[in-house]
Amino acid sequence: MSVLNSDSGRFVIPDNFVYKMAWDEEDSKDHQLLILQKADTLASQNRIKEAIDLFSVAIRYGPMRPEQLSTLVDCVLRNFKVEYGPDTDKTIQSKEDIHRDDPGDKFCCPGCHRFLSEPMTVACGHTYCKRCLQRELFSKCKLCNNDVDTRCGSRQPHRTNVILSGLLEKWFPDETNVSKVVLEIEELSRRRRYEEALVLSSNMIKSGEVLGRICRAEAYAGLKRYESALKDLEELCLNSPNWPEVYFQKGKILQKMGCTTKSLQEFLRCLALDGDFTPAKKEVEKIVYELVSPDCEKVKQGLQEMALGSSPGLHSKMQLADSQGETPPVTRLYHKKRCDAVSSSESNEQAGLSQVAFLQPPGLLRGSGAQEGLRRVRSTPQLGRRDRGPVPLKRKLSISEAEPSAVHRAGSKHRKLGDMEAAVGFTLPPCRKASAVVVEASDLECPLCMRLFYEPVTTPCGHTFCRSCLERCLDHMTQCPLCKDSLKEYLATRHYSVTEVLDGLIKTHLPEQHLERHKMHFEEIEGISDPTKNVPMFVCTMAYPTVPCPLHVFEPRYRLMIRRCMESGASRFGMCISDPQKGFADYGCMLQIRSTHFFSDGRSVVDTVGWKRFQVMSRGMRDGYNIADIQFLEDTKVDSEQGLLKLGELHDQVYQQACSWFQNLKSRFRGQILQHFGPMPERESDIQATPNGPAWCWWLLAVLPVDPRYQLSVLSMLSLKERLGKIQQILAYLQSNHN
Repeated sequence: MSVLNSDSGRFVIPDNFVYKMAWDEEDSKDHQLLILQKADTLASQNRIKEAIDLFSVAIRYGPMRPEQLSTLVDCVLRNFKVEYGPDTDKTIQSKEDIHRDDPGDKFCCPGCHRFLSEPMTVACGHTYCKRCLQRELFSKCKLCNNDVDTRCGSRQPHRTNVILSGLLEKWFPDETNVSKVVLEIEELSRRRRYEEALVLSSNMIKSGEVLGRICRAEAYAGLKRYESALKDLEELCLNSPNWPEVYFQKGKILQKMGCTTKSLQEFLRCLALDGDFTPAKKEVEKIVYELVSPDCEKVKQGLQEMALGSSPGLHSKMQLADSQGETPPVTRLYHKKRCDAVSSSESNEQAGLSQVAFLQPPGLLRGSGAQEGLRRVRSTPQLGRRDRGPVPLKRKLSISEAEPSAVHRAGSKHRKLGDMEAAVGFTLPPCRKASAVVVEASDLECPLCMRLFYEPVTTPCGHTFCRSCLERCLDHMTQCPLCKDSLKEYLATRHYSVTEVLDGLIKTHLPEQHLERHKMHFEEIEGISDPTKNVPMFVCTMAYPTVPCPLHVFEPRYRLMIRRCMESGASRFGMCISDPQKGFADYGCMLQIRSTHFFSDGRSVVDTVGWKRFQVMSRGMRDGYNIADIQFLEDTKVDSEQGLLKLGELHDQVYQQACSWFQNLKSRFRGQILQHFGPMPERESDIQATPNGPAWCWWLLAVLPVDPRYQLSVLSMLSLKERLGKIQQILAYLQSNHN
């Protein structure tokens, strides 16, 4: 019988269940997984009290990772946003949209909305400042919502964008120097040289750089001067109320001071402003994990009491959680004097606050009993050994005991935030625009083709090239053309996203040069798009209409050819066998690309199928591969009724002969043919419906063990009657040899 039963959607433990510590390890994991799934479902439905109970039970079954509580954390955050105010996301989103929609704000980091210092381009093509990526402040791109992979599959993290970094240093020298000082201060803090970091950050604040306050707060925290650190962060909260990192840093300092509950509130405020702020989410997961984790020595008797319904602590907890209007508000503003005066005993009491009451949906707050305040709830059952004495389980502060400023409703909080912004005059950082005088085409040239960048792509090593130039270079080697760093992992992703900042700069400041480069690129693609002119030729094997032809592409010239065919949109190329005198034969078949599978070293398997036959009219060469002007071939139709009747009789006779030959093959050979070419096509009712004739003729010609030159002669025939006669001769010859 399952440990958990469902009673009207609520999961309860049966009264006759007796908990035992000795269970099978595999069964324990299975039970834990089941409980976690049910707990996640409850949390997603905002049934937070029941979800917390189940998560507590799951933890008793075995160790868990804090990130496994992500669904519960999302539920807590949703409830926090309800209490914090419904317009929070809209307010922040609208300000982010201003950054996204402003075409002139190209030098602003999408993560922190500050100067794009030490720019680093991620896999999606968007660029962030080095500080945001080093601290891993978010896991998804702020502009396209794709995962931010700062390593792009490689062992080494991305490096600074060389081209863009040089341009920013040239155009904005003052802001670049300030950014270098910020990175220097953070490096000093990482090395625990806090006194030096404190001096530099104080000088930055005097010069008016607000980021210096975060740096100084980190230095103060390193020196354990928490009051000074909180003072700097409080001032930042006034001047920049919508800056998520400020609340995260504030929560970290409160955590070091032992104010776990207050630090959780600050982390939630950070996530309310930016739901993808990864460090804050990790901290919330850890804190919630601690809140729902039982004491290891209390597990056995605690579960027994839960099963038997004899725990007065649990009884009180459920009564309090189920009653309307008896849950303290989730959001509280931090009061510095109160936190500074916290004693060790009070910290212990706060750590034991009821997790159900603290994480309860704020909608329960608005009941008739909300104005009466919360009563103190104490229960002291013997959950451990009897010689340990009573252990207080839960303690809840009444509203009357909290500070007068500790409880705010959503409306008043938003009014205060609005007044705060109006009083301080909070504005977004100004847009930075490069002057047309300083933007030179020579600063934006590809080091491979020595022309203006077209679709610039930045590699993980920080170098930028035209996408087509980089792809052609990677056809020959898997290293960066400039620094020789390995690009195997980058090549394996086949994800060459255009660097948006550089592409936007070129289009904005060098429109004429960009238009010229676009025309050149379009002419190259247009030449491939013509179905009969300058058609790319793959010189390899025989191909036939409607017959699959898988190819293993490894030569650099054919890598380039296949890529160009895909970019043109036609996805077709010609296939011919080689000719000693002319290079390739006079007749061939057009292949249609159905799919392409790339390997990490640049090789690919291209799945193609035959389309139309053609005759070569003229030959040429482009970038190492053959091209040709062609003319498509079509069978000559039989119009007379008597001629059509004789053609039909010949067709049926040869079809039966082909089926007989195939059925008489050894099963091993027959299986190989079916695996490679598929089953033989069915007989068609109208044998002249297509320009190439019946499909089964080409399938049979492809599988027959005949010299390619003889097959080529059959491919070039324009008469179905002659083609059927040739196939009949081949089958007769094979059957006579077999007999």
